[in-house]
Amino acid sequence: ADWKTFKEMTAGQPVDPGYRTKYYLTKSICRLLSVLTPIQERRYRRLLGDKPLEHDPLFILGHWRSGTTFVHNIFAQDEHFAHTTTYQTVFPHLMMFGQPFFKFMMNIFIPNHRPTDGMELTPDTPQEEEFALNNTMPYSYYNFWYFPKRMLDYCDRWLTFENITPEEEAAYKEAFMRCVKISLWNTGGTQYLSKNPPHTGHVKALVDLFPNAKFIYLMRNPYTVFESTRSFFTQTIAPLKLQDVSDDQIEMNAIQVYPRLYKAYQQQKQFIPEGNLYEVKFEDFEHDAYATTKDIYEKLSLPGWAEAEPAIRAYIDSKRGYKKNRYEYKPRTIDLVNRYWGQAIDDWGYERR
Repeated sequence: ADWKTFKEMTAGQPVDPGYRTKYYLTKSICRLLSVLTPIQERRYRRLLGDKPLEHDPLFILGHWRSGTTFVHNIFAQDEHFAHTTTYQTVFPHLMMFGQPFFKFMMNIFIPNHRPTDGMELTPDTPQEEEFALNNTMPYSYYNFWYFPKRMLDYCDRWLTFENITPEEEAAYKEAFMRCVKISLWNTGGTQYLSKNPPHTGHVKALVDLFPNAKFIYLMRNPYTVFESTRSFFTQTIAPLKLQDVSDDQIEMNAIQVYPRLYKAYQQQKQFIPEGNLYEVKFEDFEHDAYATTKDIYEKLSLPGWAEAEPAIRAYIDSKRGYKKNRYEYKPRTIDLVNRYWGQAIDDWGYERR
């Protein structure tokens, strides 16, 4: 993060004793790298600041672990789409200069596959932009990775935007527009492709910013989503947190966030213009990814299918036989999901257990 973002994000936040070395090391790195931030700021203003977008973005929405990464990677095969890279999420202020050096260093340290699900991971892999936004302004739901005790507070403020202030929303929109323009500049293409679960709660703000944006919304079996989300959050938060939090608290937070995000999406999707939203169960998408992708192009009037079709088909074919994590639904899981996520189960026609 830049120094200003780091200071605002951490101001007044308690850091537990076991994490203070990590905190001061992170603080030092942010302070050091922020010296370079003005270089990009000048280049951004000169090259991109006043440049209009050619097309409004395509947003892939859905709760974490709903298959958004798979769908994102498929559409990223279309070269007319631009995307935020994994490198950009880590070094959002070192995009318009210095990439070769920092990308080389990043290649040394990151794994080849995501530990949570085995999906490929490189500095140039398409990535969800919330991590980049989290490093460029303090009003991100992903602050909970570092301060997990405030997860539900961050949810109501910066995930569903229920308690966000006008000033915070304006700052979020400005940071996101900057992220989009730099992503377009960095990866080419004429239309930005977004895969960002937190945007599921930002639909109204996104339509305000991009009136003709297109949206894909993914729903997945809630029992699977719960098991996968609990595993993902528990594993991912461990190396990032600056506060002690129990696995039970992470589980209860995740249980409470899901219906809040689901409700926010259901309330806000009315603002999407007719013909700009495609809703699909991930199980149906996965059953015939090629046919569903083609249908999305047609229904959302996306350009470039003929040119992108060979690359999309090749990518889908390369993933045949990919072994996903399998979960057993224990009685506790079934009880929690039925009690807290029952509306989603019923609305989407999944069978209750």
